[in-house]
Amino acid sequence: MRAGDGGSTPWRSFIAPFLPLSSHRPLTPQPSPPSKTSVNDEGLILISLRCINLIWLKLRGCREITEAGMAAVGENCKALKKLSCASCVFGIKGINVVVSRCQSLEELSVKQLRGAHDGEEVVGSGTMSVTSVCLKEIVNGQSFAPLMIGLKRLRSLKVIGCLGDWDDTLEKIGNLHATLVDVQLEKIQVSDVDLVGLSKCLSLDTLHIVKTIECSNVGLNLVAENCRMLRKLHIDGWRTNRIGDDGLISVAKHCINLQELALIGIYPTSSSLEAIVSKCKALEKLALYGLNTVGDAEIECVANKCVALKKLCIKGCPISNVGIEALASGCPNLIKFKVRRCRKVTGMVVERVRDHRESLAFSFDNSDYEALNVSQIDHDLSKKASTFLPKSSFDNMRR
Repeated sequence: MRAGDGGSTPWRSFIAPFLPLSSHRPLTPQPSPPSKTSVNDEGLILISLRCINLIWLKLRGCREITEAGMAAVGENCKALKKLSCASCVFGIKGINVVVSRCQSLEELSVKQLRGAHDGEEVVGSGTMSVTSVCLKEIVNGQSFAPLMIGLKRLRSLKVIGCLGDWDDTLEKIGNLHATLVDVQLEKIQVSDVDLVGLSKCLSLDTLHIVKTIECSNVGLNLVAENCRMLRKLHIDGWRTNRIGDDGLISVAKHCINLQELALIGIYPTSSSLEAIVSKCKALEKLALYGLNTVGDAEIECVANKCVALKKLCIKGCPISNVGIEALASGCPNLIKFKVRRCRKVTGMVVERVRDHRESLAFSFDNSDYEALNVSQIDHDLSKKASTFLPKSSFDNMRR
């Protein structure tokens, strides 16, 4: 949605088409072109007055909204359940006035919040109903520590690219929130101390440890031993070699219900991969990105023992046509298969895969333009089959 050129009348005409507002759709003010005025406090106050039953508000690049506009939302929209803001400038104070007043708030997502280094802290005793917190690229993400520690119903926590040392905060969260089921940590300063805390969350279902270079096998072992309900695990070791066979073998031993595994930039050998595919019988999704130690022998092991596997993505690994053909012959439930930047794999194998598994959605690209990007893993593993190359597309692929 975009605002008019300014003044009270354009703001009224701006929100009029959306009234009455469906409670199941988000109201999403966004930045306008330079020639127009973005949503400001006047517009947000008007929205809060007219949409008192609003439950979902998304703010994107609304740099004219201040604490005053957010205070109106907190005062008038008591039913608000979801708040998402990105590239806004109202700082921690703007978050506080909503969190402290909207007692029904369940989901809070904050990205690139300007003014987050103003010394303020998000109140921890405001709303206890929040179950999901996502912080991304915030200069002083520690401002949210009192809130996260104080939440009694917290189930999902994502902290991505936020500065500062997070060990103390996340250790306390792990010790106090045994109900946590989804934890995603990416590009932040944490160590095994944090993983020790998270190992107390016995119901943990999803864990992402992405480019957290101080985490090692020691912490992963504790998580695996205690969090035996783990179903989704993503590890990006950033080629530091601190997480490897020892941690993965522990995962295989204790987390037998594992359904989704993504390994990026680490150095597993056949011993750990064989342990996983042998013991994790429910494994359905597997991503192997930039693993220099994974070749045809390891892939053949996957092909022979990963019976439940449905989706497989391999990128930047030293496998050849031999490994690809083994996968085409094995993994009876495989429906989606993506190969990227594996230089030893040639276009010749495409036709053979097509002949052997006509129903398999196989996508192959050996170009170098696509970098290894961990943020694409969820996308790769969840893509619909129609986005992969169907049988008819293979005729045009010759390399």
